[in-house]
Amino acid sequence: MASVVVRDVSLNFGAVEVLKSLNIEVEQGEFLVLLGPSGCGKSTLLNCIAGLLDVTDGQIFINGKNVTWEQPKDRGIGMVFQSYALYPQMSVEGNLSFGLKNQRLPADEIAERVKRASEILQIEPLLKRRPSALSGGQRQRVAIGRALVRDVDVFLFDEPLSNLDAKLRNELRVEIKRLHQKLANTMVYVTHDQIEAMTLADRIAVMRNGIIQQLDAPQAIYSRPVNRFVAGFIGSPGMNFLEGTIEGGATPRFNAGDTTIDTKGYEFADKPETGTKAVFGVRPEHVMLGEAARAMPYTSEVDIEIVEPMGSDTLAWTRLGGQNFTFRTDSEYAPKEGEKVLIGFDPARASLFDAHTDIRL
Repeated sequence: MASVVVRDVSLNFGAVEVLKSLNIEVEQGEFLVLLGPSGCGKSTLLNCIAGLLDVTDGQIFINGKNVTWEQPKDRGIGMVFQSYALYPQMSVEGNLSFGLKNQRLPADEIAERVKRASEILQIEPLLKRRPSALSGGQRQRVAIGRALVRDVDVFLFDEPLSNLDAKLRNELRVEIKRLHQKLANTMVYVTHDQIEAMTLADRIAVMRNGIIQQLDAPQAIYSRPVNRFVAGFIGSPGMNFLEGTIEGGATPRFNAGDTTIDTKGYEFADKPETGTKAVFGVRPEHVMLGEAARAMPYTSEVDIEIVEPMGSDTLAWTRLGGQNFTFRTDSEYAPKEGEKVLIGFDPARASLFDAHTDIRL
């Protein structure tokens, strides 16, 4: 059974279309991530699900109930915002219990819920402290706990880690994943960070200009992006894009400058016509170097222009087909600037896009 259903939802601010006929079904216990650049509509969609914004058209269902016009408090959701929004004059325990007291729940039930949430989030030693005495990561744990004590089926997260430094983001990302495994509740999570999306999600909805570009499992989006925007947005560092043309035949070939790549093994949705302008995409981590390159279907000798050490691995910049091209390699075997090296990759793992429509070929 679907836990959250977004059906033909649109939202306009005056003449501006922010969301455009969106359809999503989030299964019970699923972790769905809404991913996209700033201004794509992901937080707006989350606010519509939460009831903080009224939709212009369409309907929203939570656990089979039409909540399109219900107040946020009546939707059976818990929400965690980007800002911690904690009451500074209250202790952690007071922040966790405040909403429950307003619901006039029995004192023993409130105490039990606060105890359970603090144990799950490992904040029991902090219960008597005020927010000013907490670190950023501790404050965000309290904010998550405030949603957790509501004992609801659906949790909504609006970029909860964006105010934290890189180390804390990594730590809390693991905690949120552990929390989902432990609770098995439905979670809808908004982020612009594709690493967060890839590591947390059961499925990702990649958004752009108020439209869902692709909704699928993380690995499917990474391996078979439906268009050039999704291909470029997912993956760090970004995918290499070579502009050129397709030559037809039994096995189409891709030409870019002085480079010709046989596409044998690549699964075309539809065989393109000869002369079709196309973009060939290769992920830097799929490019092999040296002896490993010799086993690849496509190989080329290139000159290394720039080397970027990144600790465990290294990025090397070169040119292929007269265009910028980068690849990732183990730092222990990294090439030097000015060195000529053999690189290779398997075109079957690449992505080809129509140059005019940006749609996957």
